[in-house]
Amino acid sequence: MTTAEYQTQTPSGRAEPLNCTLDDLVERARRLVAGGTRVLLGIAGAPGAGKSTAAQAIVSAMDGQAALVGMDAFHLANDVLANHGSQSRKGAPDTFDPWGYAHLLRRLKCNQEPVVYAPIFDRHIEEPIGCAIPVGSNVPLIVTEGNYLLLDADGWREGKESIDQVWYLDTPDDERQRRLMRRHEAFGKPAGEAKAWALGSDQRNADIVEGSRERADLIINLVGS
Repeated sequence: MTTAEYQTQTPSGRAEPLNCTLDDLVERARRLVAGGTRVLLGIAGAPGAGKSTAAQAIVSAMDGQAALVGMDAFHLANDVLANHGSQSRKGAPDTFDPWGYAHLLRRLKCNQEPVVYAPIFDRHIEEPIGCAIPVGSNVPLIVTEGNYLLLDADGWREGKESIDQVWYLDTPDDERQRRLMRRHEAFGKPAGEAKAWALGSDQRNADIVEGSRERADLIINLVGS
């Protein structure tokens, strides 16, 4: 399935988002694995677009037939960022290990190992934790989500090669930013700092992500969520 099968083009040539509910996305995901072979599905979008919510909804609905592997688990450790002088920009493309992420996706796509142990990102400590998610070879659908799945840059391109489809969540900026501020506050940032981060670093990263939007197989306006 390609973008053209799902979407029309606006007069400017910009792809018009398809309105979908979470149930619609689950049904599309089920169809992806109907052929019986392993499929990697990517959920992309700017910070606060709802990627984690959509990805988790799909995996939960698949009754053990799907696993969730996040791009955020390839954040560089805080000590590494501090040594690089980039901790204040955490979340920017160069604060990740895209080659490590690409290698994991390739292992998952090849599916030649009995089990692959994927890392997670723990928001409570703001650090990745290795070998936290066991993915057995019998799992037909791997859902991976993150900001930079569509980024046309070294490492990120190689990761995308292993993903069968990437769906981009197209969420209005005001809604995204509200979600980000709530998230930052929930994890301990004071209100002022949460707002500054959402409108500063997060928004700069969102602008980068927006530039990759048209490389998606499907652009989605998530409704009813």
